[in-house]
Amino acid sequence: MKHLDILILSNGPGEISTWVRPVVQALRAQVSADQTLRISVVLSPCTNASGREAAMAAQIPGVDRVQGAAHFFPFLLWGKTAEPWDWWPNGVVLFLGGDQVYSVILGRRLGYRTVIYAEWEARWHRWVDGIACMTPGIVDAAPAPFRHKCQVIGDLMADVAPASDTLSDLRNTLNLQPGEVLVGIMPGSKANKLSVGLPFCLATAAALRRQYPQVRFVIPVAPLLTLESLAQFADAQHNPDTQLFEGTTTAELVVAPNALPSLRTADGLEVALWQRQPAYDLMSQFQLCLTTVGANTAELGSLGVPMIVLLPTQKLSAMKAWDGIPGLLANLPLVGDAFAKAINTVILRQIHKEGRLFAWPNLWAKAEIVPELLGPLSPQAVADQAADYLTQPHTLAAMRENLRAVRGPAGAARRLAEIVLDIAQDRP
Repeated sequence: MKHLDILILSNGPGEISTWVRPVVQALRAQVSADQTLRISVVLSPCTNASGREAAMAAQIPGVDRVQGAAHFFPFLLWGKTAEPWDWWPNGVVLFLGGDQVYSVILGRRLGYRTVIYAEWEARWHRWVDGIACMTPGIVDAAPAPFRHKCQVIGDLMADVAPASDTLSDLRNTLNLQPGEVLVGIMPGSKANKLSVGLPFCLATAAALRRQYPQVRFVIPVAPLLTLESLAQFADAQHNPDTQLFEGTTTAELVVAPNALPSLRTADGLEVALWQRQPAYDLMSQFQLCLTTVGANTAELGSLGVPMIVLLPTQKLSAMKAWDGIPGLLANLPLVGDAFAKAINTVILRQIHKEGRLFAWPNLWAKAEIVPELLGPLSPQAVADQAADYLTQPHTLAAMRENLRAVRGPAGAARRLAEIVLDIAQDRP
């Protein structure tokens, strides 16, 4: 088989960063020298999408072509891509996010074998050719006649790894001085998270610096988010949500030669902005990270980085990333904010009652191994907790060990690539 098409189906920014990227790398590493491999990424709609997913996927080395979510359903229903893509006779449809049934439909349409990566459960066992399972429980839950299709490969997110930068290189780039500690800030990538999350984190950072002066802060800027766009969420003239919290919440963008750009407040707080992607080399050096929920908690967890997960609820109308009918109502034009506030009030009551967890490491562990703070949070209270962690290295060390214990062994991407290429060769 000289020519092989791999069609990867995915959807959100987290899946692209933590699933698609390592799998593409693994496929390229394993393809034989006499084989031509073409990798196409097709995105389906996602309530957590930022609109930049197609550009993110296009920047992954080894991806040949990408189609955005806006063109998904014409492709699903009629096989028409926005650009007139051709398809080689031999190929595999690989599910890495979205709805698993999409892989079944498109595999039949293109005449390709199908492989799904099952994170929590697998469906359509009869109609797919291979199921790569995160855990043995997914295999056990499969109907007996189809268990032979299932293989446990582990968690793709465990393959997150730092790049080649050394600690000394990073310290020089950040101009870290002896005795200074690095705290990360990851307030999100979408507007509804940044409008609340960035001012809240700036206020928390200002309060933490007053208690722990040797701390330095850095934001790994989300892929394709411009510095100017990010800075607007820290500017009171552009973002009224800066008034939701006490303390320093407004800052200006500073770009100087021979230095990282930064956000600087009137009282001297400076938060460096790191744009190199992926930022795993930087993130691995965080002593602690203040983060919102999302795939970033999986990346931090896989790197063993202690974190405080923040879910401030001062603006309930900003929380719109629910699935199903609640998500549709919350994102309606004009009335969406009112629906979001009402829906979130009900949902948050249920969350408090059930003790629901959001951060990926806690979901893996089925216990709160990293703190999740949910409610009308105070920047000062969060700063107090962060300062306690920084002054108690044994507490941070224990959190790191717990994160390493639950993330599982690396190598899932390599094992998934082996399954895909083996199935591609095993034509009926």
